[in-house]
Amino acid sequence: MATSTYPAQGGTVDNTSAATFIPEIWSDEVVAAYQSNLVLANLVKKMAMAGKKGDTLHIPKPTRGSANAKAENTAVTIQNATESEVQVVIDKHFEYSRLIEDITDVQALASLRQFYTGDAGYALAKQVDTSLFELGKSFGDNGGDYVGTGTYNFSGGTGVEAYAVDSVAAGDVFNDAGFRELIQKMDDADVPMDNRCLVVPPSVRNAIMGIDRYSSSDFVDGKVVNNGQIGNLYGIDIFVSSNCPVIETAADNGAGGDVKQAMLFHKDAMVLAEQQGVRSQTQYKQEFLGSLYTADTLYGTAVLRPDAAFNIAVNA
Repeated sequence: MATSTYPAQGGTVDNTSAATFIPEIWSDEVVAAYQSNLVLANLVKKMAMAGKKGDTLHIPKPTRGSANAKAENTAVTIQNATESEVQVVIDKHFEYSRLIEDITDVQALASLRQFYTGDAGYALAKQVDTSLFELGKSFGDNGGDYVGTGTYNFSGGTGVEAYAVDSVAAGDVFNDAGFRELIQKMDDADVPMDNRCLVVPPSVRNAIMGIDRYSSSDFVDGKVVNNGQIGNLYGIDIFVSSNCPVIETAADNGAGGDVKQAMLFHKDAMVLAEQQGVRSQTQYKQEFLGSLYTADTLYGTAVLRPDAAFNIAVNA
């Protein structure tokens, strides 16, 4: 034991001497809980910014070129375009904090820590997914809301139609013809066939399970799947999320029920840039005789390809 007489400094309690009291397990648990609760964030394009300075990420967005016929004895056709970019602003900083008094820390079961770390991971994961859902307001030519070429709703069990406020009726349920129509819209937009996903609220999962042709092994094959995945339709992975937001309340809808946002998209339609992944910290607060626990994350989101994704307004 090292000692000293004030004001001389010696024998300071530092990370080396108090290493056994530093709760690294908190960080491990909150990161695990965070990863297990993500749905949308695991399906979009991710760009790591850890350790990099700055508040804006610039992603080049080149214009596609075209093939030109080569005529005999003529020069080739030179192509040039002023390329654009997508800017991802890193402006979303969210935290989860708890102040645990000493008496509680002494008397409570170890499961209290496990609850807080799990709850922190869930809260931060839900917030990241919420930020990605909000990008749906910029799909197609949507101008900051859900009305435009980026949003559709199922129509009477026979197809889809452009979404308008207070237009979703009780009978406008998920149907195979409508789903195939949305797939064709992605095909027509030259969206790559792979890495397409459909994220739906539990109500749509219920409707899907009621369609006989979707109950075969082609839809559910019993393999280990990603968090929230319930099957695959026409090569598109289907995920269910309880975090799908309400875009129209029952009070605003003539059919008398909430309308939620489902989302059909390609991985490259959206980007999630994490400048700081989930971080977990604790600090003893002597003035409160307790330990302050905080988990936080810093990130930004943006739409990369507004033509590679659609919102689907569905009955909740």
